[in-house]
This record gives sequence, structure tokens and C-alpha cells, in this order.
Amino acid sequence: MASTTARRAFRGYWNTFVKMSRNGSRALETYYPIVFIDCVHMKIHRKQNLETEAFYVVLAVREDKRREVLGIFNKPTESALGWGEMLTGLHERGVRKIGLVCADGLKGLEDVISAVFPGTPLQRCTTHLKRNLLNCVRNGDKGELAEDLRQVFRTGNSSYTVERAWKQWLALCEKWEQDYCSFRRRAEDPAYKAYFTYLNYEARIQSMIYTTNWIERLQKDFRRVTRMRGAMPCEESVLLLMGKTAIDKKSYLRPVPRIDLDRDLFPE
Repeated sequence: MASTTARRAFRGYWNTFVKMSRNGSRALETYYPIVFIDCVHMKIHRKQNLETEAFYVVLAVREDKRREVLGIFNKPTESALGWGEMLTGLHERGVRKIGLVCADGLKGLEDVISAVFPGTPLQRCTTHLKRNLLNCVRNGDKGELAEDLRQVFRTGNSSYTVERAWKQWLALCEKWEQDYCSFRRRAEDPAYKAYFTYLNYEARIQSMIYTTNWIERLQKDFRRVTRMRGAMPCEESVLLLMGKTAIDKKSYLRPVPRIDLDRDLFPE
């Protein structure tokens, strides 16, 4: 009897979640000042095999300064094309404008974002970049490189502009390419300018938008609840647990302090 009741509760909650998110029947607001996007990878059973698949997560900051998960979607792998489909889904659900997209360093994101939401700036996660660069040097050089990166990716200083930061970046690459040739390629790649988009905004909110830390914390919660249950039996079970975890985030009900100080993202 108890198991039957549990199954019915599971199915009822799952149907509600699907209607709200996956099938797109829940209408969204027309404008979101900031949207964070990232994938979390989970192991699920698929055709009798245990496979690791990507679950696309979209976390937004609304105009009332509260955070909201707009959708969670499943695809076997992460790709720019997959994100293009996800963004198109948001547009079909009523989103007409996004102030800023924050994401990791996946190639091709600029193109798919501009195709669906023209003119939307992209901020690439500086934490991901720092991690990648530190993995490119010897252990003995990591401390010095970390300090150089801290000087390049400064926040909270209104006089520190994109132009100044780019010059600092080129100087860093010139310094480190003497021992590590991979830095030369990075200095010549204009795509790295997307790591400095945050400097175009109010200095007091820069530390909130120059990384994807908020969505990565949410993903830690996702991993925790799924790890407790081992490998998930199907795609629906993962989406259910992730959706329930997102809905239960009480911190998202509280407005983010000072996030509306930037009048480009939060016009009066």
C-alpha cells in the first residue's frame, strides 16, 4: 500500500514538473536581467547501460532580484547546438530579452546566443579560465600565475576598464609564453575578450557576474541528492530530483542584495 501511494505521489509530482518546465507550458517573463547557463553530468541507465549524460540548467535573476530555475533539460552531451535549442525553448515560452548571459568557455556560444537573443552580451566564467590556465603550468609556477590572474581579473574598481584589463591580459600572456607556448595562442584569440564583459557593469556587482559560481553551487546540490541514491534508473528520475531540489531552494526566494545597482541590467 505504501509503495503504491509513493508511486502515485511520484507520478503526480513528475507530471506537474514536466508541465511546468520540460514541455514549456509554464509561461516565463519577457525580460531577465541575468541568466546563468551550465551543464551538470549525471549517470543514468539507458538501454541496460550506465551512461553519463548532460543535464542543461538555466538559472535566472529576475527583475525583482530573486533567482529562479527556468528549465532543466537532458541531452547525451553538452554542445553549443544543444544550448541553442534550450535558448530557443525559452524564447518560445515568452522570453524576449536577456540582459547578460554568464556561461563557461564552451565554443560557439556567442553565435547561438546572438541567433536567439540578438545583442545579448556573454560573460565567460573567469574561474573556469583560471583553473584551466593553472593546469597548464608546473606546480612551482602556480602561485605566481595565480597572483598575476588576480591582478588581471579585478572587481569592484570603477576605474578598471575593459581596455586596461585587456592590456594586462596581453602582458600576462607575453610574460608566460616565454615558458609555455600555449599562452601565445590565447593572446592572439579575440574570443578571450568575453572574459572581461563584467567590467562594463556597475563595479559593486562585478563579483556576482564574472563567474558561474551561483549555478555551480546549485549543481553541487543536484549531485548530492542524486549521489545519495546511486545511479539513476532513468532520465525522468534525474529531472524529478533536480526539479524538486531547485524548487526547494529557499535562498532563491530572497532578493539578491545590491544586484539591481546596475541600471543597464535593471532599468528603473
